[in-house]
Amino acid sequence: TVTLKKEAGMYRILKYNPELLPYEGDIKQRMRSYSDTLRRLLGENEGRTLCDFANAHHFFGFHHARGGWYYREWAPGAREICLEGDFNGWDQTSHPLTKLGGGVFEIFLEGDGALWDGCLVKAVVTDCDGKKRENVPLYVRRTHQDSNTHGFCGVVTDDFAGYPWTDGDFVPPKGLYIYEAHVGMAPEEGRVGTYREFADNILPRIKRSGYNTLQLMAIMEHPYYGSFGYQVSSFFAPSSRFGTPSDLKYLIDRAHGMGIRVLLDLVHSHAVKNEGEGLYKFDGTVFQFFHTGKKGEHPAWGTACFDYGKPEVLHFLLSNLKYWLEEYHFDGFRFDGVTSMLYHDHGLGTSFSSDKYFGENLHREAVTYLQLAATLTKEISKRAVLIAEDMSGMPGMCLPIKDGGIGFDYRLSMGLPDMWIKVAKMADEQWSMGEIWKELCLRRGGEKAVAYLESHDQALVGDKTLIFRLADSAMYTDMSVFCQSPVIDRAMALRKMFALLTATAGGEGYLNFMGNEFGHPEWVDFPREGNGYSYHYCRRQWSLADSDHLRYKYLLAFDRDMLALLARMRTSMDGCGNLLLIHEDDKLLAFSRGDYVVVFNFHSTNSKEGLRIPVPREGAYRVVMSTDDKAYGGFGNVAHMTYRTMEQGIELYLPSRTAIVLKRTDGGKVSVKPF
Repeated sequence: TVTLKKEAGMYRILKYNPELLPYEGDIKQRMRSYSDTLRRLLGENEGRTLCDFANAHHFFGFHHARGGWYYREWAPGAREICLEGDFNGWDQTSHPLTKLGGGVFEIFLEGDGALWDGCLVKAVVTDCDGKKRENVPLYVRRTHQDSNTHGFCGVVTDDFAGYPWTDGDFVPPKGLYIYEAHVGMAPEEGRVGTYREFADNILPRIKRSGYNTLQLMAIMEHPYYGSFGYQVSSFFAPSSRFGTPSDLKYLIDRAHGMGIRVLLDLVHSHAVKNEGEGLYKFDGTVFQFFHTGKKGEHPAWGTACFDYGKPEVLHFLLSNLKYWLEEYHFDGFRFDGVTSMLYHDHGLGTSFSSDKYFGENLHREAVTYLQLAATLTKEISKRAVLIAEDMSGMPGMCLPIKDGGIGFDYRLSMGLPDMWIKVAKMADEQWSMGEIWKELCLRRGGEKAVAYLESHDQALVGDKTLIFRLADSAMYTDMSVFCQSPVIDRAMALRKMFALLTATAGGEGYLNFMGNEFGHPEWVDFPREGNGYSYHYCRRQWSLADSDHLRYKYLLAFDRDMLALLARMRTSMDGCGNLLLIHEDDKLLAFSRGDYVVVFNFHSTNSKEGLRIPVPREGAYRVVMSTDDKAYGGFGNVAHMTYRTMEQGIELYLPSRTAIVLKRTDGGKVSVKPF
């Protein structure tokens, strides 16, 4: 368990955020709730931990024991449960479960062959009113969907059949450069891809590109493909669309063999309301897992909201975390919809300030659950990474629990994509360097952030990726290396500059959505009635980046070298950097990080000769990256020369729409007369 610490009577969160001093009582209430809930879950046994508590998946569901099979469910509102499936010819009454008390039902099927790996099953639940319904078992580890026979079914998996992991010596890499990916839309052909195809064909691309972390979307089973995986039905089953559980393990094992950590895009913020396919009304009631009435329904998503105050719900969700970490060797989680969890109004339309983080709108039980989730995850693996998708800026989200925080490692900088969209919609001369820098630095002291230009949200139909906003229809006609296009020249120059500024100033980690690293030209649109159930826009056109005749290869090369630069700068990636120069009319921005100086000229026409940049330390500064290099589709107007300082300044040449990175060295040729 976590020992709570205070410094001089004050949690450290208040030292980082002195504006929260009037809310010290709320912080203390946060910590009391955590301590009280932890005590309630663990009892008085001082040696017991959350890892000991989170074992529901080892008891409930299907388990092959010596001499037969156990099947158990927790369904307090049910009158009766029977098991049907391939094993009994889908007889709905021949195999009733015994009610043990506390809402637990159990059956033991004698004989090792009573069930088998791959056997289709369903639970037939009779509620308190006598109504029967067929359900996918809650803890099933594999599902099967067949509209012609039994619809969504559970599939029995054999505990005795272990996977031959080879990642025992895997050590997660340093730094966090995330490749956000969707297995199903990874093939170039218009179809659903598989785990093994992704492992064999896409992982090598990710490795070559320099990303050291894979964030997998849409893994938890979901009935509707177009939900992008965010309306989960079976929480312990990887999506059957992409293959078997062993196939997913193969993908993760191979990623670890390449030195790539793998994060699960986890959905514990809500669940799909489909009856018969998931948790919703499994025992005939809503309140088995969810709040009732308005509180239990998400108004924007049409999903059900968990009741985090119930110990049984905490047991289910915490066990789910442990399951994915231990069974599949995931290296952490990106928690989806954290803002929706934190507030009763789900943060919809709220402009957040200090007085909005506490009070009646705060979902205190959800805060406690997130603290418990962080505690459990770190108990299982201290190296695990936790990322929160929180746009509200909840204080302490990424501070240790002992300091009054919630215990996550990183928060997604969700304001950055919105900021870049606004910038892209304005004329170049209207851009404010001050506002851009302010947004890049808008994060809480002591808390780490993951910066990104665009995630899957900006790639969906109805929105546009940044390169598409900048180039528009010219993407379809002018991306040939033999075509001269001012529109494409501008779009590529700015896309590289936006990425470099975001990556070097916007956070301690960096994220890219699959395909955006080379400027994928089209949005993502899942097959649906409105597009004739077409897969045309639900794929990634890797051949564009592989072609020598198209400019996509330049963006890919830049992204790869930018990540290599970030890896070298990693030790100085804390905060947004030390601002050295900002000029609104000339559209100039310069800052330093350790021994690195990063300079931007966003002006559309004015190249700067003799541009003087103050630097924090004297010495020689060598150009180590230029967005204008010909290797990146630029014009090659920046020489990779060395500048020497005098009076802590350097003087350099910087073309319009160009950014450069310089590194302080021990010496080198003086190419420009110092001042």
